[in-house]
Amino acid sequence: MPFIDLAAAVVFAITGALVASRKEMDFLGFLWLGAITGVGGGTVRDLLLGLPVFWVIDPTPIALCLIAAGVVHFTAHLIASRYRLLLWLDAIGMALVTVVGAAKATDAGAGALVAIVMGVVTASVGGIIRDLLGQEPSIILRREIYVTASAVGATLSVAAQSLVLSQPAAMVFGAVIAFTIRSLAISLDWALPVYRPRRGRDPDAL
Repeated sequence: MPFIDLAAAVVFAITGALVASRKEMDFLGFLWLGAITGVGGGTVRDLLLGLPVFWVIDPTPIALCLIAAGVVHFTAHLIASRYRLLLWLDAIGMALVTVVGAAKATDAGAGALVAIVMGVVTASVGGIIRDLLGQEPSIILRREIYVTASAVGATLSVAAQSLVLSQPAAMVFGAVIAFTIRSLAISLDWALPVYRPRRGRDPDAL
């Protein structure tokens, strides 16, 4: 699980740095946006669970996030479609941190529902912070399927662990499902039905 946590932090850091490149930020802007995106979701998760914040105990994740963001600063111009890469890296990061967040909550003694929520929180908060700082439309305000994929992945990971699978196998299962749903949403432009405003009832008719 520590390896998955590190990999997810680095992937999200790269997405933050790619947003910085699209906004033409300076080098420190790359580092800041990459770091806050990489560890933001996990930080909120640990604070909500009352656990020591993971990168404060071991600074390796924040160091790797800074390195990844720095590398992107010097190589982003080589990527033809940075937005497309951002979408796919974000999908990978979302799937990884979803199951890590759920597993960490389970290990902390949380119930199934709380574990699922922590998986979604871990997956979405970093991206929300990235989009807000980068002045991009927030992931929770877009029509495309993102949070739903995380919720399904977290639910199946928690359910699989409680029923038949070991924790590592359940995490792989949940991550694959979350990534598959998100991949199909990107490729096929899937979106959930949205609320359509309707005319209210005439007060005279009540």
